[in-house]
Amino acid sequence: MATDDVRRRAPNMRDVARAAGVSHQTVSRVINDHPSLRDETKQRVLEVMTELNYRPNRAARALVTSRSRTIGILASHRSEYGPATMIKAVEIAAKDSGYFASTVNLGGSDDDEIRAGLDHLMNQAVDGIVIVAPQVRVLNTLSLLPLGVPYVAVHQRAEAGRHVIAVDQVLGARLATRHLVELGHRRIAHVAGPQDWIEAEARTRGFVEEMAAHGITTEAPLIGDWSSDFGYSVGRRLREDPRVTAVFSSNDQMALGLIHALREGGLDVPGDLSIVGFDDIPEARHFWPPLTTVSQDFTEVGRRAVARLINDIDDSAGAPVETIEPRLIVRQSTAQL
Repeated sequence: MATDDVRRRAPNMRDVARAAGVSHQTVSRVINDHPSLRDETKQRVLEVMTELNYRPNRAARALVTSRSRTIGILASHRSEYGPATMIKAVEIAAKDSGYFASTVNLGGSDDDEIRAGLDHLMNQAVDGIVIVAPQVRVLNTLSLLPLGVPYVAVHQRAEAGRHVIAVDQVLGARLATRHLVELGHRRIAHVAGPQDWIEAEARTRGFVEEMAAHGITTEAPLIGDWSSDFGYSVGRRLREDPRVTAVFSSNDQMALGLIHALREGGLDVPGDLSIVGFDDIPEARHFWPPLTTVSQDFTEVGRRAVARLINDIDDSAGAPVETIEPRLIVRQSTAQL
């Protein structure tokens, strides 16, 4: 069906039309999923496209349909587990929905860097943008810029309006703290993430709210940087403070450092100190002891964020903020006091 000449060069729409015995307008309708096509015609064209390894030109398709079927992802801190996993989830969800995903990683949080990232995406004629940038400053800057296309953020802020699909971080922190309180713990330390991160601030708020709901006073959180090294340094301090019987760590990596320092100092987890983390990273179940933690369904967030974005592309009316409940995963790092 395909000639040697076509195989030696990149095939075009007319090559597909000629091989399938249809007009190039019919091939265009297949590419854009036009409802008027007969199933057998569509199937024949698709088979030829596969045989010729024909890939539709996105720029050309955008000129015809005013759609590039490309979703932009504006991201920062791809090295951290949460954002990295969220980016992957959005990319997979976009592909499953028939969209390309184009990711821009911000090198910083200053205005020029953010504008450059947005310009890069807009130059690709993206249909919409998913924002995976958990820093307060980045989202504050973005809220002041005219994006020009629909967008959805995967971080919840009170002022974010309808543009949010996110895990309820406050609830997750409350679940973690409540678990420790129900085990009898009253002197609970909180190892927090950087407070310029939306999730870190929300988890600290959830911890304070849950402690207050039980009439338990709290001390200032120990503000860290998400790293196991910081958790280790905090663990070395806490092993000298017999008052503290439990720790809520704002992520699993800092919890890992805590466990290392405590066991190194001859303390038992959870016999001497119970620990709860957050995120349920794949390694959490293999810590020693396996870590009790809060699980976020990143796959579901990515799926819903892309579905919301596609809906907003078609209907500018939008929808309200949507939150997804996290789950507490109880393992062996916590015990009754």
